[in-house]
Amino acid sequence: MAKTMAQLPYHYGLKVRIFPSTEQKRLIKRNSDASRFIYNEMNGMNNNLFWLKKVKTPITLVLKRIADLTERLKKPSTAISNIHGWLNHPDFDSLMKANAIKNYKTAWKLFHQVHQAGTPKFHKRGYTQSYQTSCLYGAKVTGPTMRNGSVRLNDTHHLQLPKLGHLRFKGLPSKILGQADDIRIGTTTVSMDAVGHYFVSMQLGSEHPFIIQHPTIKSKVGIDLNLDNFLTDSNGQVIENPRYYRIIKGKLAKAQRKLSRRARRAKKSQRRLSESKNYQRQRLLVAKLQLKVANQRKNFLHHVSTALINNHDLVVAEELRSKNMLRNHALAMSISDVGWQTLLGMLTYKADLYGRKFLTIDPRNTTQTCSHCGHVMTGKRKLTLTDREWTCPSCGTFHVRDYNAAKNILAKGLAIL
Repeated sequence: MAKTMAQLPYHYGLKVRIFPSTEQKRLIKRNSDASRFIYNEMNGMNNNLFWLKKVKTPITLVLKRIADLTERLKKPSTAISNIHGWLNHPDFDSLMKANAIKNYKTAWKLFHQVHQAGTPKFHKRGYTQSYQTSCLYGAKVTGPTMRNGSVRLNDTHHLQLPKLGHLRFKGLPSKILGQADDIRIGTTTVSMDAVGHYFVSMQLGSEHPFIIQHPTIKSKVGIDLNLDNFLTDSNGQVIENPRYYRIIKGKLAKAQRKLSRRARRAKKSQRRLSESKNYQRQRLLVAKLQLKVANQRKNFLHHVSTALINNHDLVVAEELRSKNMLRNHALAMSISDVGWQTLLGMLTYKADLYGRKFLTIDPRNTTQTCSHCGHVMTGKRKLTLTDREWTCPSCGTFHVRDYNAAKNILAKGLAIL
């Protein structure tokens, strides 16, 4: 019996751009809308059940409704399809329905585990589309691969998806193509962004590593993330902050003001925004500007994270809580622009992928401590954000603030190991 995705030792996430036909775009939209509807229907039934159970008086109608909702939630897929017959239309992927219900249950599970994101909310209709399906393999298939499931690779530029059929794509790495016969496909997400680009994201699993493990080079580095320059490491190397959002901020603000004017004009003329061509044209322009910034930042972070993991066996960073930092209104925009949390996430999964080690440490006093003698600056001598260079009053060592912090971060990481 073939192994499931969870049993496979190596996993890899892949996102490729697809080019669907007009009919395929219609099917993607229908499945996306149906997925959102099922999720919201599940949320509505649960909310209804919750408030009905709050009723203390044993009213027959209420008790009957509670019993009915409880019965529906035992088999939600059948119940929702029976009540809303249009969901049985052949355009809809049956696995899309199962994944929508699964995602709702996962949202509750995460709420009980973390208690930060809150209870599941109703999904609103927007300018993006997304739904999930799964790759099924037949009972006679002994070795599930990228070439023999319901989601499969036909050749180097075409793939097959349930209901959508044959699709052209680009962006598949050559290393994946080279070992396609040894890779199993798991959950697959079909999506469209606000600009109108379509993508397929696939979860891949394999018995063998996707990346050849790099040889040990006995190099360790600590990194200090800051706003003055993006990153300073314990070797003294500095990477400048590109500030992509600040560069385009003025142009984006001007485009957004124009978008607001067109929205007010459409409202005044009693036209829906979806029917206002001028509004939609400007919305697309704003979305493209925002996408450009996001892509530039993501590309920069990928280059930085890959270079760090390739060149060092151990990378140590400070554990940043960006959510708390964003409460500082003077620095909120700059903190959002640098993408620290995204970088730490990239370093985490790339370290596993390349066989390196990455860890985060408590940043307490890493800036205030002398890396030479261990003296901590306290009281009136405590360093402020404006103090970029300082001299240790205990041993007289001159420090560049960020370089000193990076050395302390590395020392803390080595102490933990």
